[in-house]
Amino acid sequence: MGNYFVIVFVAGVVLFGVVRKVNVFEAFTQGAKEGLRTAVGVMPSLTALTLCVSMLRASGMIEALSAAAGPLIGALRIPPETLPLMLIRPVSGSGALAVLQSIFLSRGPDSGAGRVASVMMGSTETTFYTLTVYFGSIGQKKTGCALPAALTADLTGMIAAALTVHLLMG
Repeated sequence: MGNYFVIVFVAGVVLFGVVRKVNVFEAFTQGAKEGLRTAVGVMPSLTALTLCVSMLRASGMIEALSAAAGPLIGALRIPPETLPLMLIRPVSGSGALAVLQSIFLSRGPDSGAGRVASVMMGSTETTFYTLTVYFGSIGQKKTGCALPAALTADLTGMIAAALTVHLLMG
């Protein structure tokens, strides 16, 4: 059913363009050209971001930060197993999925840590990736207040996730 929807949608867009006397092929190729320019412009930032995430994971820095922040996290009633997720989620979506999987494997998806980690994944964003793509696509080098605001929103989402799971599931 879904495959037919895509075919009907694409055919409808082409038909709409023809009815409105738009050169559909030219409009498509122009959009593809602009998309490629955007992708090439964002590529250096994404490469640097990927390199930084790999270096953080390989160096053991995430584990060291997790150990240092453990007592504070415990006071907020956040499972300490979720701390690596809290650190990697704003930086890397795939890295966060790997951490989530390791929480599931070690504690189980229905454990307190598994539930909190699941809600954290759904209530936060890969902030650095998103800012890199959005600001890089327009050639903006300075993020201004966007980064502190986004990281504050991530922290709030993670704390709220833990509190919500604790309130609803004990």
